[in-house]
Amino acid sequence: MKKGKDIIIRHSPLERVNHWAVVLCFLFTAISGLGFFFPSFNWFMNIFGTPQLSRILHPFVGSVMFVLFIFMFFRYFKHNFIDKDDIVWLKNIDKILKNEEVGDIGRYNLGQKAVYWSISVCLILLAVSGIIIWRPYFADFFSIPVIRIALLVHSVSAIGLILTIIVHAYAAFWVKGSIRAMVEGWVTRGWAKKHHPRWFREVVTQEQQEERR
Repeated sequence: MKKGKDIIIRHSPLERVNHWAVVLCFLFTAISGLGFFFPSFNWFMNIFGTPQLSRILHPFVGSVMFVLFIFMFFRYFKHNFIDKDDIVWLKNIDKILKNEEVGDIGRYNLGQKAVYWSISVCLILLAVSGIIIWRPYFADFFSIPVIRIALLVHSVSAIGLILTIIVHAYAAFWVKGSIRAMVEGWVTRGWAKKHHPRWFREVVTQEQQEERR
């Protein structure tokens, strides 16, 4: 690992632990959920040992994932508002697909912001619909038509979340250095300056202010 002036801390230990805990919960709920939804994937329900145990644990693990994500949502909220530089990024999407960098990007680019908001919306819908269909605790409080709508919303939101996570994972592998940032917490200054120049300048300015104190 590089040290000192060569690196910038991008994610704290708490952020990284929280992120990977959400990932583990997502894997368990997504795999078991696919087993519930698609008959050909019924064997996925054995991820918790037995299909019966999967049905019991699926909503509990999903609830843990939602609670953990709340921390991520508020931690990164202020960094995910769309600004004029994001529009420049979008207009030059052809260059982005060629792994070129465009615009004065802050901590996150438009693609990362889209993932953030997509995951947020999907998880909120999954949480609300999941409570409505959760037997034997809450489903009895709702009518059959409401439960049917909730089942549809839950299924569509789950597929949306899975697809979003696939895109997120692909992008992380595609941009060299992204995985290391979430595993070890740091990026090189060259990486930060290339991919997130505005964020890089903010970090440098903060470091200079701290040195003057």
